[in-house]
Amino acid sequence: MECVPPSPPLCPVPVYPSVAAIHLIPLFPMSVWPVGAWLVAALPSDPEQSQLLAGDGWSLSSTGVPWVHTAPAPFILPGARAYAFQTPFWMLKQLHPGVMTACCSVNAASEALWPGPPGALEAAGVQKGLIKIRGDRCWRDLTCMDFHYETQPVPNPVAYFLHQSPWWVHRFETLSNHFLELVVPFFIFLGRRMCILHGALQILFQVVLIISGNLSFLNWLTMVPSMACFDDATLGFLFPSGPGGLKDQVLKLQEEAARGARPPLRYGCMVRRAVHVALGILVAWLSVPVVINLLSPTQVMNTSFNPLRIVNTYGAFGSITKERTEVILQGTASPNASMPDAVWEDYEFKCKPGDPGRRPCLISPYHHRLDWLMWFAAFQTYEHNEWIIHLAGRLLANDATAVSLLALNPFEDRAPPRWVRGEHYRYKFSRPGGQHAAAGKWWVRKRIGPYFPPLSLRDLEDYFRSREWPYPELE
Repeated sequence: MECVPPSPPLCPVPVYPSVAAIHLIPLFPMSVWPVGAWLVAALPSDPEQSQLLAGDGWSLSSTGVPWVHTAPAPFILPGARAYAFQTPFWMLKQLHPGVMTACCSVNAASEALWPGPPGALEAAGVQKGLIKIRGDRCWRDLTCMDFHYETQPVPNPVAYFLHQSPWWVHRFETLSNHFLELVVPFFIFLGRRMCILHGALQILFQVVLIISGNLSFLNWLTMVPSMACFDDATLGFLFPSGPGGLKDQVLKLQEEAARGARPPLRYGCMVRRAVHVALGILVAWLSVPVVINLLSPTQVMNTSFNPLRIVNTYGAFGSITKERTEVILQGTASPNASMPDAVWEDYEFKCKPGDPGRRPCLISPYHHRLDWLMWFAAFQTYEHNEWIIHLAGRLLANDATAVSLLALNPFEDRAPPRWVRGEHYRYKFSRPGGQHAAAGKWWVRKRIGPYFPPLSLRDLEDYFRSREWPYPELE
């Protein structure tokens, strides 16, 4: 729940590449999100905003720990960087008719931009495949999918039914995952037809993942580089072919380029070419530790070896949890938390499992970050997740911002709870046709024990002050 860790007045930019480092924006944590949303909305009509959007993303990644450091984060910044550098600082409509984004003709522009997206796709696919093979034995004995649908961060309704599939279906799913992540990426280098097949298979794979789980925008984002596998001949049917149409204009430009009738190279284009060459050298240099990590038996996923996070390592589900546990936050108005007659009421999150009778949610490509973090906290301890104690303190004050992240606040329009505690539960999908499913329950849960003890605002005063967190004020 905290946004920016304490930092010196002039935090070095190489350590924290963020506009917040110069402390010129007092409300940075509150302003950067709406600014980013506005830039995304303006992008289709104003492409040069991509440079500002990339800077906005860098700032969030540097200062938003742990709030923004979830699985999709390492894949976002390289994509934003590539888009920013491949988009001119001026409007596309101001360019010469024969000049494209890379200051070349259509064919040359395609050749210049071709290695980037497929290269990113190949690297991401192989890294994700290798981290699985090296990370968990269940990926090697083909049993991971026996558990994945039930134990993934935020299951959706389809996952409930896929989990009930026969064992041989789960073996096929696991084997298909290895084929798509370890073999198919190399289709890029086997000619045009195999590259197109690669793009189609990867997009189909991501669609299946979108249907079977709430993995936020990760799968949607992974589909974007796959589009580079489809050339003009493949996608031409999508555009009008009549006289004066877009396809007709492109064909004329290509014919002129084939005859050597290219527009003269302008100064701005020369500068842009130099920038592209410099960027290519920089990316190659920064890729060295990433390649070493890829070849290492102790491969690390979802991290970066440079402050700018231009080239990152990727991976997801390198290890699979074999059982699902959840932290259930509860509050009570009882003056004494240890009294046996104290009534504890559950807080419900917007998507993560809580009430066994609540249907799993469907939110992709949206991302409930708090629900995602609660999944990580459930198989760790609260000592490793101090933010959950911060959240408990906010709930003790009925903090409006904190409770807005929840689906149900049992103390809404009431006095805030006197005590909040965390309870640890084990969750399993109910069996269709079984006793629990017949009672309308999607989940079966069993208490493991306490996650953190009952806490009051007075208990947390020293805890908050020692971490320089604002002490919650009662609403």
